[in-house]
Parts: sequence; C-alpha cells; structure tokens
Amino acid sequence: MKQHRKSPLGDSGHVLNEKDDVTQLLILRFQQLLSEGLLAPGTKLPPERELAANFGVARSSLRPALKVLEIMGVITQKVGDGSYLNRDASSVLAVPMEFLFLLDDTSLQELTEMRLMMEPALAAKAAERANAEHIALLRQSIVDLEHSKCDRVRLVSSDLLFHRAIFQASGNRLAGRLFQTIHRAMLNMMMVTSQLVDLEHTLQFHQPILVAIEQRNPDLASRLMTDHLTDARDLLLHSRQQETSRQLRNHLAAGQSVNKRFRKSIALSRR
Repeated sequence: MKQHRKSPLGDSGHVLNEKDDVTQLLILRFQQLLSEGLLAPGTKLPPERELAANFGVARSSLRPALKVLEIMGVITQKVGDGSYLNRDASSVLAVPMEFLFLLDDTSLQELTEMRLMMEPALAAKAAERANAEHIALLRQSIVDLEHSKCDRVRLVSSDLLFHRAIFQASGNRLAGRLFQTIHRAMLNMMMVTSQLVDLEHTLQFHQPILVAIEQRNPDLASRLMTDHLTDARDLLLHSRQQETSRQLRNHLAAGQSVNKRFRKSIALSRR
C-alpha cells in the first residue's frame, strides 16, 4: 500500500466554518511550526491546494489570508513560483496576536498623529537607501492600485503595500517591525479614507512619492509624504464633522417631530 508523505503543516481534521479567522489560524500555525523547527525562514510553502487541505479551509478563504500575511511581511508570493516564508518571519510572528487586535481600538487621530511624525522621515530614508527590490515593490503597489478600480479590498491592500514598502526601504529594522505592530490600525484608517476619495486621488499622492524615492531626493520624498498624510488627516476630520452635523440634524428633526406630535395631542385633548 502506498504511503503518503505527511506534510509538516499537519492535518486540521475538520473544515473551518465562516466564523473562523483563517488569517489568525495561519499565523498561529506558522508560529508553532517555526518554534518546533519544522519550518525555517526562507522555506517555500506547499501549493495552495495542499495548504487549504492541511488547514481545513476553502481555497477561496485561504487566498485573502495569504494576501494579509504578505502585507504583514510574513510571506512573499512569487507569481508562477509559489509562496515563501520571509527571512524575518520569526520576528514578525513573535508579536502577540492579542496586542495586534488591541490596536484596533487605536483612534484614527492618534494613528494619524504618529504617522505624521514617522513616515515623512521614513520616506526620506527610503530615498537614500531603497534598493532595486524595494523600488520594484513600490512600483508593483502602484500597478495594483491602478488596476483596483471598483475593488476596494484590492485598493486598500495596494495602499497598505505601498506604505509597508517604504517602512522596509528605510533600512531600519525597527521601523519594519513597527509596521507589523500598527498595520491593522493603518488598514482600518485606509478602509475609511478609501470611501471618501476616488482612486485617482490616492494615485496623485503615491506616484510622486515613488518618483522622489527613485530620484534619491529625501527632502522631496519627506515633503510629499507629509502632504499625503495631512490630506488623509483632513479627509478624516471633514468626514467626522459631516457625521457630527448629520447626527445633530437628525436629533433636531426628531425633536421637532416629537414637539409636533405633542402639540397635536394637546390640541385634540382640548376639543
């Protein structure tokens, strides 16, 4: 009888339901496999079909999870070749998942403030230190963004990839790890701003930043990143003001309706 080679990824033994977090499952499993020495940084992962079978998930659920892991910097997906664990996957996966989830409560105001303090300087360093691989990743994020059209998930993923590439291109390993810590909060922020502007608006900021980095112009890269994040901050502020105004109008309208009903009931009672 032919024996099948057992995958180091193991066998889940059941199929996850829609409520399970496939991304978290993959992260926890990779953490375990790395700690046990069954996977090493740089290892090529099994094909999607095998991964899906081992984890007990549908391939349609696996693909978005793999994309998130790529954005986080855990894996690299190479077209026509497959997925590989990145060299720094161990340090990325060492960040406690509970801490990442807690960051979902980070206010957009706090996040924007911190990004304005950091990212212009990181863009300047990227203009000084970016290598060919970093430039290629930035260009790819622009191409993905241009082709996202009405696909908001792809748009946001491309947006996040652009900023992740700048964190990495800065050449500062702590900056790269910081991205892993705040990427969920950044993702939430981008999900909001992507609903407030069209695709061209985002491209108008990303493309010049890429050019400044390619031209090795730190001052320009820093200034353009400041403009980009200031615009995002202003969009969020304007959106919040509009929402507050809407809620106030609804409250006043509801109050007027109650007053009308009250006056009508008083008038009827006097008849």
